[in-house]
Amino acid sequence: MVILVLNCGSSSVKYQVLDMKTTSEFELLAKGLVERIGLLTGILTHKANGKEKYEIETPIPNHTEAIKKVLDILVDKELGVLNSLSDIQAVGHRVAHGGEFFKESCKIDESVIKGIEKLCELAPLHNPANLLGIYAIQTLMPDTPQTAVFDTSFHQTMPDYAYMYSIPYEYYAKYKIRRYGFHGTSHKFVAKKACAFAGMDFENSKIITCHLGNGSSITAIKNGESIDTSMGFTPLEGLMMGTRSGDVDAGLVTFIQEKEGLDAAGINAILNKKSGLLGVSGISSDCRDLENAASEDNKRAILALNILRYRVLKYIGAYTAVMGGVDMIVFTGGIGENDPNVREMVGSYLEYIGLYFDYEANKGTRGKDILLSKPESRVKMAAITTNEELVIAQDTMNLLMN
Repeated sequence: MVILVLNCGSSSVKYQVLDMKTTSEFELLAKGLVERIGLLTGILTHKANGKEKYEIETPIPNHTEAIKKVLDILVDKELGVLNSLSDIQAVGHRVAHGGEFFKESCKIDESVIKGIEKLCELAPLHNPANLLGIYAIQTLMPDTPQTAVFDTSFHQTMPDYAYMYSIPYEYYAKYKIRRYGFHGTSHKFVAKKACAFAGMDFENSKIITCHLGNGSSITAIKNGESIDTSMGFTPLEGLMMGTRSGDVDAGLVTFIQEKEGLDAAGINAILNKKSGLLGVSGISSDCRDLENAASEDNKRAILALNILRYRVLKYIGAYTAVMGGVDMIVFTGGIGENDPNVREMVGSYLEYIGLYFDYEANKGTRGKDILLSKPESRVKMAAITTNEELVIAQDTMNLLMN
């Protein structure tokens, strides 16, 4: 089954074309990225399996035109991988927020679209962009089945005492203000993959998954279900991130607003775009830049990295407690998969739970599935590469075949 996977942002479209032989056997036919949608000049980068990467600058006024260009290049005689668009048997979409309506992936029909539209107020930066991709496929390929795979759905198994905030209950009743969590597709995928890699039973294990990147979150997974996660009502809560503050005292929000004369948009910009690694270090939101600066004894770079390490350790400790122990800790995401230094900063502090970090195995390892704990460890640690597009394709295949 040939499936086109779309991940639409406000000014970009990421895509992959996968030929799914089974839910576990597949071939990646092509992938690419359309950027700068709506600006004077857009960029389309396309890489077909076995062919050179292709890039072109061209006006791309909207998402429909962006996806049209993707479809055109997929059937191009020289650059493409398909004979015709009819080769695409389904289109799977990443959708950021499913709220309490969508507890699992689903086929898209008008009722699903209306549900996603209603949830735009909970994810104003993401759901509208995701919808643009759905609308575009309706226009360009009206007879092709579409599916929605939600970032939040894996976390719908959290108990109420984990997802409720200690604010007046009426705000949950009126506005559905609660912890939703994000990165669910990644957390579920890497937890399952890590269990298979380490010879463990996903449905009979206690796992903590650390998705560390520009956006970061940690999830406690007990017997195959998410029971808590660090991101909350929005992706701002939880860990220190590239430019997001993560956990802060709510009182500082109004304090800074008053002192700086900011409106809601102004304080939102500070917490989401000017904080985190960038805000503390004053250098960069990229761990690689901070590690270089720290090696030259830059105090603020060292401080930023120490805050990140400390917060990851706090969440690991908390989730170990609420699960009554832990069997495996998993690193994934851009930092988790590719930054041995951050993994060592965390792993070296965990002997108290019976995890003995393997420094040699960790050295220089980037973008590979690797066991990071020594054989004598009671608790395992691994770095596992994520593949959210594959999960979307797998869920799409399952929905259409059942």
